[in-house]
Amino acid sequence: MALRLSSGSQKVRKRLPRPSKSGGMLESLIYMARNAVGRVNEMSEDIDWDSLTFSLTPTDTMYLTETSAEDPWMPGSLRPYGPIPMSPAAGVINYGQGLFEGMKAFRTSKGRVVFFRPEENARRMQRGADRLKMPPVPESVFIDAVEQCVQANLKWLPPTGKGAMYVRPLLMGSGPILGVAPAPSYTFLVYVTPVGPYFKGGVNAIDLLISEEHHRAAPGGSGGVKAIGNYAPGMMPSKKAKAAGYAEVIYLDAETHSYVEEVGAANFFCVKDGVLYTPELTGTILPGITRNSVIELARHHGIEVVETKVEASFAMDADEAFCCGTAAVISPIGSITKGDTKANYGNGTPGPITQKLYTQLVGIQNEEQEDIFGWLHEVPV
Repeated sequence: MALRLSSGSQKVRKRLPRPSKSGGMLESLIYMARNAVGRVNEMSEDIDWDSLTFSLTPTDTMYLTETSAEDPWMPGSLRPYGPIPMSPAAGVINYGQGLFEGMKAFRTSKGRVVFFRPEENARRMQRGADRLKMPPVPESVFIDAVEQCVQANLKWLPPTGKGAMYVRPLLMGSGPILGVAPAPSYTFLVYVTPVGPYFKGGVNAIDLLISEEHHRAAPGGSGGVKAIGNYAPGMMPSKKAKAAGYAEVIYLDAETHSYVEEVGAANFFCVKDGVLYTPELTGTILPGITRNSVIELARHHGIEVVETKVEASFAMDADEAFCCGTAAVISPIGSITKGDTKANYGNGTPGPITQKLYTQLVGIQNEEQEDIFGWLHEVPV
């Protein structure tokens, strides 16, 4: 989810000196070992957890593996976080042949370190790789990579209730290619960063603006996968909306300009007469893992869920509305504006169904609620 993200990096502790550019592998290994020793004990001593926002804080270690278009993926290795060499003719730089995932690792109330449904991230990246003609990363390699990266950066994982570790897997065509064609080789990379709670001081409703001139995706395009090229075009509409006092834009479908598709980079839900509605997946909407979790959770609690085309006029006449994604989990919507018309929901606080789903979902992630779905994946530490 991409609402109200802070820009820039944060420097929250004194870092060990990086290996010099002329240093060899031994220097790099010594650097990694020094950073690994005692990382758990140092967790709360060097970092001001209360200052964390949802922004990048460079950590110590990342994971990387490479393959050619013909060879299978093999497990990669950990290395110091930092720049990687890449050809100016790399497929990802020239033609946007790349995907990313967003996921979190949590310290729970029971003292465990867990992911939330990482297998679904692995499978979504595989579907995206097929769409962008890249070799899919096996689920076993994906899970091993994100586990290793969290383990190596455990000191950066916030205490329970102070935030989470955001995990960013990347798959990209890193080999050089001049013609518009798949790259000859590929890189799978994982890095992590600690992030604070998305909502500090409570969950507050946001105001949204329906975009009437821009669209996120079109039928037959790549809107249903997490392609890197899907996100840059949304930066200008988002910036304009924020300058006008809104948190984010709502995109309508590109064919009829009538149906709600997504909120920035988040999935949309609304509640009418106790029924939960969400736009159906037509290939132009990203199948969010949080979206799927909300649907399953709502149905388990006896709430009727309808996946259908949601007209903007219907959404603006609803009783409640919210959007969801990895960053904020569930974000209540306080108002939606379309042209000269503004629809308000409640008094700026989450509606009852929105609040119930938020409490239940966050409770499962923190192990304050029973994980009856088996969504949590423990990270060995």
